[in-house]
Amino acid sequence: MFNQLETILAHYNKLSDLMAQPEVVTDHNLLRKYGQEQSSLSKTVELYKQYLQLKSELEDVKSVLTSGLDDPEEQELFKDEKQVLTEKLEELSEKLRILLIPKDPNDDRNVIVEIRAGAGGNEAGLFAADLFRMYGRYAEKNHWKTSLLNSNESGIGGFKEVIFKVAGKGAYSKLKYESGVHRVQRVPDTESSGRIHTSTATVAVLPEMEDVEVEIDQNDIRLDIFRSSGPGGQSVNTTDSAIRLTHIPTGITVSCQDEKSQLQNRIKAMTILRAKLYDIEQRRLQAKQRDNRRSQIGTGDRSEKIRTYNFPQTRITDHRVPYTSHRLSDVLDGELNEFIEVLTSHDQTEKLKNL
Repeated sequence: MFNQLETILAHYNKLSDLMAQPEVVTDHNLLRKYGQEQSSLSKTVELYKQYLQLKSELEDVKSVLTSGLDDPEEQELFKDEKQVLTEKLEELSEKLRILLIPKDPNDDRNVIVEIRAGAGGNEAGLFAADLFRMYGRYAEKNHWKTSLLNSNESGIGGFKEVIFKVAGKGAYSKLKYESGVHRVQRVPDTESSGRIHTSTATVAVLPEMEDVEVEIDQNDIRLDIFRSSGPGGQSVNTTDSAIRLTHIPTGITVSCQDEKSQLQNRIKAMTILRAKLYDIEQRRLQAKQRDNRRSQIGTGDRSEKIRTYNFPQTRITDHRVPYTSHRLSDVLDGELNEFIEVLTSHDQTEKLKNL
């Protein structure tokens, strides 16, 4: 670890030297590039310098204790100082180890969230709507913006499918842990005998990609235009404005019908398609690294049951950690931080083992 930290410190100092060069000072693009790179290293460098300073102070205290002190009270003071410095060094060392974990390059991106009703019929659709509201409220609490991309309502207040975008710094770093199968256990309103039903909904969290990052050959896309269906006012379901894009090489199909115009629906559909194609490529790369799968809980296998929401016991259990909370109503109201913090900590611990 310390060899790596020395390399980072040397590179940080080299960047300082480069930014002082006249040819760099006059090149604003290069200056900005070096400045951003140095800024990304500044926290690690600052903590490492603190570590080196404390280590030096600890060596001085050890030296004094080794040389011998005649005054017992003074000797006790130095022993206490040694203990304090040792604990601070251990704390800094752990912080530095976490900073050295490779950062997910997608962490600061906006996300595309897909929620689909699974097993359980109408109850699964209602649960999908509950999850949609939960993530919407969580986004509000983080001052992120949400926008609906596509939806397919079940007709009783639920969703067969709902796709939406969450825009805000760090959205993917938090929401990536939500990918997987969510299970609900509760008594449906239509259940007269009071029997508990189990239903599921699948969540996929995809980082939003720009045009230049995921190139799509337009010749590989089949475009179908049709009339919007389902609830909708004005001209939403009275004109041929709905769009279906089929990516021929992969067979991926994306539909969008929530907007009034073909152009708006097509833009949204392309946003979803780019995210899906990027996701496929990422999963292909991860398949080559199966031995590291345990350290990648953030990728969320869509077939994996990750969390159970038990209404009779007001209990939520995340099966990956595992972690249980009895604050069901709060979590469904968007208070997701306790789960995300536990999952983030667990993810960091597993990745530290692989450093």
